[in-house]
Amino acid sequence: MTTFRLMMTCLLIAMAGTFALSAGAQETTGEVADKTGIRTFDVDAVHSTTIFRVHHMGAGMFYGRFNDVGGTIEYDPSTKKGLALDLVVDINSIDSGNERLDGHLKSPDFFNAVEFPKMTFKSTSATMMPDKDHPDGDTYKVEGDLTIHGVTKKISVHVVHVGHRMTRRGERIGFECIFTIKRSDFGMSYGVEGDALGNSTQIIVSLEAAAR
Repeated sequence: MTTFRLMMTCLLIAMAGTFALSAGAQETTGEVADKTGIRTFDVDAVHSTTIFRVHHMGAGMFYGRFNDVGGTIEYDPSTKKGLALDLVVDINSIDSGNERLDGHLKSPDFFNAVEFPKMTFKSTSATMMPDKDHPDGDTYKVEGDLTIHGVTKKISVHVVHVGHRMTRRGERIGFECIFTIKRSDFGMSYGVEGDALGNSTQIIVSLEAAAR
């Protein structure tokens, strides 16, 4: 065999190997995306958040957030069924943008972070429903138990599926929920009398989670 033919043969073998590796990688990606059945997704604390809004002194709307959100989401992306949420928020991660105010919010006047360091939500049911406000997403009526300040209440909220994608960091899903509670229902009535601080509190929960 001439040197030229030997070089061409080696080149063809290398190319064939490259194509085989490429096909194998594509197949692996496809296998992950095509999985069926309910699976567990871990909430990504870096890209998830909980935001709250309350009326202050009858004037402006005050915003704050919790930076540490964790938990799991059970879900089957292929059928869009089987949604279940088990979430936990670290009260000590509260962030108002003011250190002194953060300390007050962690005190017994509000969340009492020493005695009740976690806020949790655990769903008991989830039903897909039509939603004219989110025509491009799947909306679920989710019922479950919300625990704040050591008090547990059953709530019903609308949760929107905002995304599902294979990324270079693996398979990921996203959900978002906006709802309103009365904080006095959870034993936090500071400032309600005299309308120094509103009782009605809007909460936004935005979640991104990665498949196990």
